[in-house]
Amino acid sequence: MNDKNQRDDMALHSPFTTHNSLVPRLRFPEFRGAGEWPERQLGDFLRESRVPGSKGDVAKKITVKLWGNGVFEKKEAVQGSANTQYYRRQAGQFIYSKLDFLNQAFGVIPPHLDSFESTVDLPCFDIDEQLNPKFLLEYVKRKDFYERLGETADGSRKARRIHAETFLSFCIALPASDEQQKIAACLSSLDTLIAAQADKLDALKTHKKGLMQQLFPREGETVPRLRFPEFREAGEWCHRTLDAFVSERNQLPEAKLPLYSLSIEDGVAPKTERYERSFLVKNEAEAYKIVQPNDFAYNPMNLRFGAIGRHSGSEPVAVSKYYNIFYCDSSVDSRFCEIYFRSPRMIAYYNDVAIGSLIEKRRVHFSDFLGFQLRFPALEEQQKIAACLSSLDTLIATQAEKLDALKTHKKGLMQQLFPGPEAVAA
Repeated sequence: MNDKNQRDDMALHSPFTTHNSLVPRLRFPEFRGAGEWPERQLGDFLRESRVPGSKGDVAKKITVKLWGNGVFEKKEAVQGSANTQYYRRQAGQFIYSKLDFLNQAFGVIPPHLDSFESTVDLPCFDIDEQLNPKFLLEYVKRKDFYERLGETADGSRKARRIHAETFLSFCIALPASDEQQKIAACLSSLDTLIAAQADKLDALKTHKKGLMQQLFPREGETVPRLRFPEFREAGEWCHRTLDAFVSERNQLPEAKLPLYSLSIEDGVAPKTERYERSFLVKNEAEAYKIVQPNDFAYNPMNLRFGAIGRHSGSEPVAVSKYYNIFYCDSSVDSRFCEIYFRSPRMIAYYNDVAIGSLIEKRRVHFSDFLGFQLRFPALEEQQKIAACLSSLDTLIATQAEKLDALKTHKKGLMQQLFPGPEAVAA
C-alpha cells in the first residue's frame, strides 16, 4: 500500500477526521463570497523528511521552543551520543516536538538553521506548495488545534508523544492559496510589529541595566562612575551594615487579608492569577506573615536568584511564613534599597553566603543577610537614584503593556480569521 492510500485508509478510521466545511467569522472582503473552507488531512500536503545526517556527538542540533517561540540552535553542555542518528533539516520545513505537542512546540526552520539536524523525536516535513508555511504554523499553534487533537492521542498526559503518522492524520480547514497568503501576510505584519515592540522593551531593560552599573560603585570602588551634578562633590559612599537600619517583622495576620506571593520577576505580587483562592481564610493565620506597605520579603532558598521584593501597595497583605519579612528605618529610601537588593552585584553576594550541601537547596539565613555591609550615599542621593530608575521602570512597564496589547490583538484576530472550535467539532 502506498503512502497516499495508507493515509486515506487511516482517514476512514481516524477520530480526527471530520467532513465539515467551515467558514471563519472574519474574512477579507475579496474572499467573502469564496465559499467554505474544506477540511483536508495534513498528510495531503506534508511529507516527512528523513535525510540521514550526523551522529549525536558531532551533529549541529536544533530544538523547538515551547509555546510557539520558534526554532533555535541547541546548545549542549555535554556532548551527545555517537550512537544516536540525526537527520538533516532544511530551511522552510515544518518541525514539531513529539513529546511537547501539547506545549505548542511547533516551528518553521529559518534560513540560518538550514542543514542543522534533529532526531526523529523532532520530525520535519516538506510542505506542498498548496499550503502556505506561515498559514500552517499559525493554524497549528492555536489551542483549538493542538490541545483538542493532542489530548485525544494515545499515552499519558505527561509522556504523550504525537507520532508523525498521527500528526499527518489530523485535519486542517484550508482555504484557497490566495486567501492563505492574505491571512499569512496579515499575521506576519503583526509579528513584525510585535518583534519591534519586543526589541524596544529589551533595549529599555538593557539601558536600565547599564545605567545601574554606572550609578552604583563597582567592586573595590567608593563612588559610582556616573553621578548627578549636585552630588559630584558629596564624597564617598559610606559603608553601612544592614542590621543598622533593617528590622525583622514576625507578625501574624488576621483573616480577610489578601494573599500575596513572591517571584523573581515581580517581587511581592498578588496570588490571584496563580491560585484559586486570593484571600486568607479563618484558622490559617499561623501559616502566614503580615507584610506592611514598604516592607520587604525574601525567599531564603531563592534569594540567590533575586527572589526579594518590596510591597509597594498601600494596605497590609499576607505571605507564606517561610519568607523572611523586614523593614528599613527612615535613614534609607525603600525604593533605593529595593533596587540595590535586586541588583546583579547583590545577587552575587547572596550566592557567596548561601549555605547548604545541595546546590538547589542552598539558602541565605536572615542573620547572614543582616551582616551584609554595603556602600550607601546620603538619603537625598538615594532618592534621586531611585526616582531616576523608577521612571525607567515606568517606561518599561508601559512598553510591556504595549507588547501585551499587540499579542492580545493578534490572539483575538486569529480567533476570527480561523474557524472556531464550535465549527470544527460540529
